[in-house]
Amino acid sequence: MEKPVHFFSDLFEQLGLSSDSDSIEQFIKHHRPLPADMELAEAPCWNEGQAEFLREAIEDDADWAELVDHLDVAMHQDN
Repeated sequence: MEKPVHFFSDLFEQLGLSSDSDSIEQFIKHHRPLPADMELAEAPCWNEGQAEFLREAIEDDADWAELVDHLDVAMHQDN
């Protein structure tokens, strides 16, 4: 069975956040860099439901996992 194709903007929609490219860029710039030892789902910018979604996406290797990994990298970058 083929996994659904999701875009980065879809992840932000799933999280209940603005999903246009400018809003995504501003969100990441505002909340990064996360400390190297902090898991993405533990970041203070998420509410409980968002954090649980991010955790489950990775733990279950869900079809969202690749995009969550991409967000994790972006949120841990310094620049």
